[in-house]
Amino acid sequence: MNSRSHFALAFDISRPQSRAERIARIEWLSTLLDTALVIPGTNIRFGLDALIGLVPGIGDIVSTALSLYIVREARALGAPRLLIARMLANVALDGMIGAVPVAGDVFDVAFRANRRNVALLRAHLDRTERRLRRARS
Repeated sequence: MNSRSHFALAFDISRPQSRAERIARIEWLSTLLDTALVIPGTNIRFGLDALIGLVPGIGDIVSTALSLYIVREARALGAPRLLIARMLANVALDGMIGAVPVAGDVFDVAFRANRRNVALLRAHLDRTERRLRRARS
C-alpha cells in the first residue's frame, strides 16, 4: 500500500469502514501522534502529540481529543468497559501531565498513551480471536 492510499484509508469517512480498516486507521493515528518522528542522531521517537502540546492550552486539548477518538474507535470495535476505562485513564494521565509546560512534553515522548492504548486494544482483540478459534474447533 503506498502512502497516498494509506492516507486515504486513514481518513475516508464517506463509507463504512471494515474492522481491519478501523484498526489500521487507529494504528496509523497512534503512530503519527506518538512515534512518527525521530530526533536526529538518537533513537528517541516522538510524534505530533508532543509537538502539538508545545502550543499552550489549545495544543493539549487537540491532542487529547485525538486520543479520545482512538478510545471511541476501540469502543466501536467492541472493547469491554474495563478496557475502555483503562484507556481513558491513560488519556487522562497524558492530558493532565502533558499540560505542564516542558515536563509534560517530555512525558508525552516517554509515555506514549496512544501506542499503549492501541497495544491494549490489540491484545484484547487477539485474545478474543483466539477464544473464538478454540470455540470453533
